Amino acid sequence: MSIQIYTDGAAKGNPGPGGYGTILRFKGKEKEISQGYRETTNNRMELLAVIVALEALKTTKHTVTVYSDSKYVVDAIEKGWLFGWEKKGFKKKKNVDLWKRYLPLHRKFSPKYVWVKGHSGHPENERCDRLAVEAAESQDLKIDEGFEATKSDGEEGMF
Repeated sequence: MSIQIYTDGAAKGNPGPGGYGTILRFKGKEKEISQGYRETTNNRMELLAVIVALEALKTTKHTVTVYSDSKYVVDAIEKGWLFGWEKKGFKKKKNVDLWKRYLPLHRKFSPKYVWVKGHSGHPENERCDRLAVEAAESQDLKIDEGFEATKSDGEEGMF
């Protein structure tokens, strides 16, 4: 038995309002999770979808497979780039807050990643895309503190 996780992220504008959607499937049961943010990026939402899904797991007894259309996420993990970034202190890398949040989950669950082509009719990926877009368009938008804290528009503290 294995746990299947399907994920997607979306951003309207990049940066702009964004959201993620996930489907967790185990023993024929499904759980959907989604959330929107007022300003973020697509890559952040793709990665946050994986993080939130892994954080929702209550057991390490089963294998975990993550299906994602994000080459950014899948390649960073499967090709080992993430671990090189970690060794170098994430110098000049984006989304460090999320990668640092992800790493303990990776070590806990050792998920396998499968890249799926986005917008190609894959039913779960299409559903996650709808969840992510609906979340980004919702009225319940949270603040992506990790993103907004790193923005420097030069206007803070001018008065």
